[in-house]
Amino acid sequence: MTFQPPSWPTAPADLPDTGSTSSRPTSGTATDGSPTDERGPGLPELRASGLRLAYGSTVVVDDLDLVVPAGRISVIVGANACGKSTLLRALARLLRPRAGAVHLDGRSIHSMPTRRVARQLGILPQSPVAPAGLTVVDLVGRGRSPHQTWWRQWSAADEQAVTDALRATAMLELAGRPVDELSGGQRQRAWIAMAVAQGTPVLLLDEPTTFLDLAHQIDVLDLVVDLNRREKRTVVMVLHDLNQACRYADHMIAMRSGRIVTQGPPAEVVTAELVEEVFGLRCQVVADPVSGTPLVIPMGRHHSPRPAAALKS
Repeated sequence: MTFQPPSWPTAPADLPDTGSTSSRPTSGTATDGSPTDERGPGLPELRASGLRLAYGSTVVVDDLDLVVPAGRISVIVGANACGKSTLLRALARLLRPRAGAVHLDGRSIHSMPTRRVARQLGILPQSPVAPAGLTVVDLVGRGRSPHQTWWRQWSAADEQAVTDALRATAMLELAGRPVDELSGGQRQRAWIAMAVAQGTPVLLLDEPTTFLDLAHQIDVLDLVVDLNRREKRTVVMVLHDLNQACRYADHMIAMRSGRIVTQGPPAEVVTAELVEEVFGLRCQVVADPVSGTPLVIPMGRHHSPRPAAALKS
């Protein structure tokens, strides 16, 4: 299959808010729940220290420290307005901290050239919108923009990267279709394909399952795991569904009121006490009969608790 080079500007700053900003390497967990630094070769480290994030005079995140486990899937969870998406925007260099810093491989992300950041880190924001009539292949080709320069335009390597991304996301047969004619699940796959084509070892996803039905949610999350295992990518996601987060996370980061309450493997993080503290929800936590991961059973005012199988460690 032959693709035409995209016709948009090649500087990452000209991309829309989709962001220009790769099985799993071994990585342990310290006694406080934070990941130890056991990165695989060539994987960049992403960390935040003393982070304060605000919109106008409203401080959303304050004095936050985080080390993202390289080569693993991290999922940020918490109630609405707790700072999840704000933190992800800061990690992606879309929001400048009021204090503290985000470091990518030891360098402040705001001191690095935009193109260099975009070759290391990609972000898919909530509900991205493509220009009317833009085809899938043109959208995916946009992911190659950080690799373009005035002396290096569209190449065979770019074409191969787009083909590989379309194949990895099962979108090859839909390459010529306009994005705005696709179903919700197909559109999300197209956007993920663009991020895959960008070729970054770190991928940030802000609520990638929003507005999708359950079957398409699982489809997208399975795709993320495939990318993590096959492409060796570090993934950080924000998810609302706590049970899906438990199933798909290697490392879970629970936030409340702009701070990290706890982090670590889901089996160690998710307890009835934690869910009540973070979400204000009484529940029982049992073992998921399919995955063995924690399964949160909410307790509302109209349902009394019944005995349930204890969660096995």
